Amino acid sequence: MASEMGEYVVGGYLKEILHCDFVDYGVRVRGGGLAGLNELDVLGLCFADKTAYLCEVTTHIRGLNYKTYQDTLERIRRKHERQRDYAEKFLSNFEHYRFMFWSPVVPRGFLTAALSTVADLELVINEDYTKRVEELQEYVRGARQDLGNPFLRALQILACLRK
Repeated sequence: MASEMGEYVVGGYLKEILHCDFVDYGVRVRGGGLAGLNELDVLGLCFADKTAYLCEVTTHIRGLNYKTYQDTLERIRRKHERQRDYAEKFLSNFEHYRFMFWSPVVPRGFLTAALSTVADLELVINEDYTKRVEELQEYVRGARQDLGNPFLRALQILACLRK
């Protein structure tokens, strides 16, 4: 399954800014079966400080919403539970876990307030998402080599445009 551009944004951030040694996309639970149908959008592993980053990515540019806000909240909570289960079952060698939810446009109000109550889920939404992309834009200005990520490559090209 091909990765989506939003996943490349997150993967680029994990690799270049957070210095993950390994980044993978669409990670499925080993063993298959019904559990194997669930996936982690982006997984980053940093061996230096033994941190695993488990990221859910939803790139709805018109605003995060699945039917209703309550449905959206429940869906994200279930995905977060899958993140936690995966970490417990397969990443026990890591000392630290960062469970993240990335989305560029999340309506303010009920949804942002409710998401902020999900324990151990780091929200990278709205302005925080924008700040992370701006960090990547700054980073690629100094990078001339191919970074192996389509989103970062597009940022590199945009940074080199001449008028």
